[in-house]
Amino acid sequence: MVVHAHYPIGEPRVEREAEALVEQGYDVEVICLRHPTEPALEIVGGVRIYRLPVHRHKGWGPLRQFLEYLAFFFLAFLRLSRFSGRYSVVHVHNLPDFLVFAALVPRLRGARIVLDIHDLMPEFYLSRFGHRGGRWVIFLLRLQEKLACRFAHHVITVTEPWRQTLIRRSVPAHKCSVLMNVPGDRFRRGAARLPKKRAPYSFHLVYHGTLAYRYGIDLAIQAVAQIRQQIPGLHLTIHGRGEYLGDLQRLVKELDLTDHISFSTHYIPMDDLPAFLVMADVGIVPYRRDTFTDGILPTKLMEYVALGIPVIASRTAAITAYFDESMLEFFPPGDVSALAQSILRLYRDPARRAMLVKNADRFNRLHTWEHQSTRLIELANHLTNTRRH
Repeated sequence: MVVHAHYPIGEPRVEREAEALVEQGYDVEVICLRHPTEPALEIVGGVRIYRLPVHRHKGWGPLRQFLEYLAFFFLAFLRLSRFSGRYSVVHVHNLPDFLVFAALVPRLRGARIVLDIHDLMPEFYLSRFGHRGGRWVIFLLRLQEKLACRFAHHVITVTEPWRQTLIRRSVPAHKCSVLMNVPGDRFRRGAARLPKKRAPYSFHLVYHGTLAYRYGIDLAIQAVAQIRQQIPGLHLTIHGRGEYLGDLQRLVKELDLTDHISFSTHYIPMDDLPAFLVMADVGIVPYRRDTFTDGILPTKLMEYVALGIPVIASRTAAITAYFDESMLEFFPPGDVSALAQSILRLYRDPARRAMLVKNADRFNRLHTWEHQSTRLIELANHLTNTRRH
């Protein structure tokens, strides 16, 4: 596996996939970024990790981000080329899409190539940078996506709406499948490690994940400001880091919400995250709607649902493809007043909160990591057998 991220703490999806393959007897190597404090070679959970001397820098402009991608690409290319004969399958995770071409030499020697598209790169660019660079940048991003998908023997993505988008962009339907980014077994109700006591707030909201404008955390802050007088003890915990952290902290001070909103920016190990989340009464997914977020089925949403936490979420295309109004409390994306009213509604109606949790459990039963990992193993077996023939 090749991923432009840190492992194992950078991408839980990659960790789950690698460990599922190891459990089935595969020898798995992960080529990833290296933090200065991390060893270049390490074995974790049976996975052999090769870390390349490239450090991730978030918040850069598109040119510097591209140069970072390029540096990692060339080092990954050298690593894969040097040991190309040992691989049956090379599984490359985007971003960027063109990272898949680092597997050129293994492919020439018979290895099967999988491109795992976590995010659609043209939509991701538009959401983060707008139309900076002009139309030719989007044209180039579409072109490299098309060529990358053509180069791979199989393409995986995370939701059915994005699979349909890729098919419309010329990826053959039989070559493209969905492997949902559902949480693993550590996110389940009734686990012994979860605490029995709750946080000392009468009504506790939580958001966790990357802090970026497109994810609408500022909308949740403004919603809390609107209703703080109507809900004594109302509190929102925001856990995560990102380019938008400073803006959010300034907004909290401007609105005089330091008693109602707290930030958690320290790293929480994945095994400890469920215990942190279940202290909340409601999880919030306040995404703005744009060409990128409209196709996202947020991992945080699925983690809340798996833990039995009722959820307030923006009404986007991907979310409504898997959840209905009996499962989530929806509000129109970008509407602060509607979000505030949704919070107020769930505070006043514990029975509705319980109903949402009960109905959302349908999603848990249909989409488990056990089902998703079985699809991954079947794909790996098929590609390995194809290579042998």
